[in-house]
Amino acid sequence: MRPRRYAVPLALLLAASVAPTPAVAFGTVDSGGQHREHERITRAALSCTAREPACFEPATMDYLAGHDREFGAVGAPDSDEMTSPAAHCDNADYLAGGYPRSRDVAVASLTDCVEHLRASFQEGLDSAKDLVDDEGEVVAEEVAVSPECDPRERTESRAKCATLEMVGRVLHGVQDFYSHSNWADRADPGRPIGDDNPPGLHRPGPSPLLDLLATTAAEPPGDFTTGCYVLQDRVPGAGVCQSRVTHAALNKDKGLIDPVSGRATEPGTPRGQVGDNFVAAVAGAIAESRRQWQDFRTALSARYGADRSARMVCALVHDDPVNHCRDSHPYLKLILIPVLVLVTGAVLAWFLRRRMRPFRS
Repeated sequence: MRPRRYAVPLALLLAASVAPTPAVAFGTVDSGGQHREHERITRAALSCTAREPACFEPATMDYLAGHDREFGAVGAPDSDEMTSPAAHCDNADYLAGGYPRSRDVAVASLTDCVEHLRASFQEGLDSAKDLVDDEGEVVAEEVAVSPECDPRERTESRAKCATLEMVGRVLHGVQDFYSHSNWADRADPGRPIGDDNPPGLHRPGPSPLLDLLATTAAEPPGDFTTGCYVLQDRVPGAGVCQSRVTHAALNKDKGLIDPVSGRATEPGTPRGQVGDNFVAAVAGAIAESRRQWQDFRTALSARYGADRSARMVCALVHDDPVNHCRDSHPYLKLILIPVLVLVTGAVLAWFLRRRMRPFRS
């Protein structure tokens, strides 16, 4: 049985009101001003309506992105990693000039986030090995999507469920990066730069900071920051977030996102309402989600070889992989091998006869 992440005890949540904890991030639910932003970003990035390579068919996408009251794989960190800043790229905050923590500490927090996501990425690669058997054929019981996978179920052991759960956890974290940091946004030009209005970098996704295939972490730009978060999230910061850049000041979590086109409208946070900040954050998250799925497929190929990994990807994206991903000519090898042997033998016999034929002057 694979390792599980467990729900957080109430006592820890109460303690989180005075210690840094991860922010709610792009929405997972459809209430409280959230509009299932994680689900919609994931669908816009990777569903077959987006015309992306290796796109996810409807039932599989329902598990990966979530639907109705189901969090799905991408929403899993909001279920059982709520107090892990690394799962949401929180608390990597820094501002030049008399800031209450050093840039080195902020960079270390960002590195923790990247390493956490890299660990989920690798765990997904590990789980994928059980998708196919020793002959490279899809294992039916490991790829079934009915009943629907549940990342909160401790006994869930299907390889497809386990692999996509880890992919979803990676997607959650990298999407939060664009909402919780200043990578893609701009500061409010009508106010001075400060902890309530940190500078923005206005850079596109994907970000080199989130290269999970790299062996070393990239150095963030000098003005890069995410937000400090406690349950009493506000501007100015409270508790340990006092005098620091807070999630409340920086996040672009809320707004409407078209799950087909990815079009972002009606931003619902102060930072998101500055210029095109919400649009930029969503665009970065979509581009990053696509990059991570491409990189995951690349890593599968590097570990398992082109043929096995192609069958694995087929099993991960299709709703009926047993029928869709099986060899369309199961007896082809049995036919071709003896034919090749006969042809090779005939050619060899002809060649030997030619060599043994007497020379005539």
